[in-house]
Amino acid sequence: MEYVKIPYVKKEVSRIIYGTAMQPFMMGGDGNELLDAMYHLGVNTFDTARNYMAAEVSLGNWLETRGIRDGVVILSKCGHPSPSGEKRINEQEIRKDFQQSSQYLHTDYIDIYLLHRDDPEVPAGNVVEIFNAMHAEGKIGAFGGSNWTHERIAEANEYAYKHNLIPFTVSSPNYGLADQMEDPWGGGCVTISGPSNESAREWYRENQMPVIAYSSLGRGLFSGKLKSSDIENADKYLDPAAMKGYGYPENYERLRRCEELAEAKGVSVPQIAMAWIFGQNLNTFAVVSTSKPERMRDNIAALSIELSQEEVLYLDLKKMTL
Repeated sequence: MEYVKIPYVKKEVSRIIYGTAMQPFMMGGDGNELLDAMYHLGVNTFDTARNYMAAEVSLGNWLETRGIRDGVVILSKCGHPSPSGEKRINEQEIRKDFQQSSQYLHTDYIDIYLLHRDDPEVPAGNVVEIFNAMHAEGKIGAFGGSNWTHERIAEANEYAYKHNLIPFTVSSPNYGLADQMEDPWGGGCVTISGPSNESAREWYRENQMPVIAYSSLGRGLFSGKLKSSDIENADKYLDPAAMKGYGYPENYERLRRCEELAEAKGVSVPQIAMAWIFGQNLNTFAVVSTSKPERMRDNIAALSIELSQEEVLYLDLKKMTL
């Protein structure tokens, strides 16, 4: 595993982050053995959110039972719209979410705290002020946005610099080899994947802001279960959100090329897709959810797979042949 320092996070952060937006965590079930396995593989950072149903409960029970809070980096998210769609980007709701998360996670401190969505009608400087106050109180370490555009992050950070405040130092957009063609869930999901988002990726390259990439393997598109020769049955392997976001011919061609390179190199399809993510000159961290420790072991091994620039371009349909 590779570990990287992120400003305002006390511990180094594993390049691969374990995501808890899955069962048994979302139902509040006992995932202790699975979390043990991930931790023993070297994953020290765990992604959760206030609106991941009871995932924080499961993660918090594990942390308390094992007594390893000091060895773990917790990433949680706040401010998700209400079930009725009401936006919640204000101090009262942010602090309310933190209090609930803190209770469920059995901790008074969250290492990385992100707004789960944005509300462009709220001045970015307001959010900077709120998070700076919470940081000063010792409640949060690094902070930033999930599903914030790079323009809004730049707006927030310009305010922070002008007012001598801590800026956003983390961002969590969708990012991976698969181009997210439509918003899988609706309600303001932001992607930096695909040909239309090159300017966003260039901003991240220039600033080297940590990118916590969610749906990094196309929500199962590159799991290895779906074969490019069986696309007519894609919906048997991909859930409706994955089909809506990634079930398009361009992405199926990316899958075919992953299969081609995986066979040539003697590795798996998800390993090729993961290696592509870390071959982009971005400061990327990949959120991965899996119920099988051996799959996480393969994901970690992918950090050592080197792709040539020609292979990187080929996988992303920017080069027709190798």
